[in-house]
Amino acid sequence: MALPPLDSPQWQSPLRAFGWGLRSVTQTILTLVLFATYLGIGALAHDTHFSLLWALCSTLFVWAGPAQIILITTLGSGATIIQSAIAVTVSAIRLFPMVVSVLPLMRTPTTRRRELFFAAHLTAVTLWVECHRFLPQVPRERRIAFVNGLGFGLVSVCLTANTVGYFLAANLTQTLGAAILMLTPLSFLFSTARNSREAADVVALTLGVLLYPLAAKMNSGLDILVSGLVAGTIAYGVHWWREVRA
Repeated sequence: MALPPLDSPQWQSPLRAFGWGLRSVTQTILTLVLFATYLGIGALAHDTHFSLLWALCSTLFVWAGPAQIILITTLGSGATIIQSAIAVTVSAIRLFPMVVSVLPLMRTPTTRRRELFFAAHLTAVTLWVECHRFLPQVPRERRIAFVNGLGFGLVSVCLTANTVGYFLAANLTQTLGAAILMLTPLSFLFSTARNSREAADVVALTLGVLLYPLAAKMNSGLDILVSGLVAGTIAYGVHWWREVRA
């Protein structure tokens, strides 16, 4: 199901744009990856003796698989709420550049800041990847409604998967649960590689992959952040150098 042309009358209503965003959930393989991942998160919540309501609320309010796993495992191991909050916050820092890069794609000269709050909350890796794929096909004045629909659909899929995984927890082995959770980073890696068109994108992705094993040896718990920051800075330097030469 392709999106309507940019000048189609089907984009005239924000409600219709929301609907197209909702339908676009079926147009990405990442929906299936998210479903499988949140099966594992639901099972993890069950095995660490959290309630189903608690697991669903963590998906609604945290909305980031790795951060939810950190939250569940730290609280489940006896850490305090403050310690868990700090760990989740450090994990969530990686999402800030994604929000900063996606929101300008949706803004218009008349956009009010409060109109971006829901879209900003929904911006996790999956939405960030798919925004770069879908938004060029959406009129700018309807992009906020479209992204809200897409994000709402993805969250609904994850809430359903949480519920199913919670009740299937007794039938999931630890190996299978770990394998399911690995689907998310692998799918993001392949999706980012597919969307890398500029030289800076390729440099950032390649260096990030190469530098991660070195950063992991630091045992700081910030290996992804460190490797991403260094790779991204070098990639920006390459982009700036190419722009100056041009």
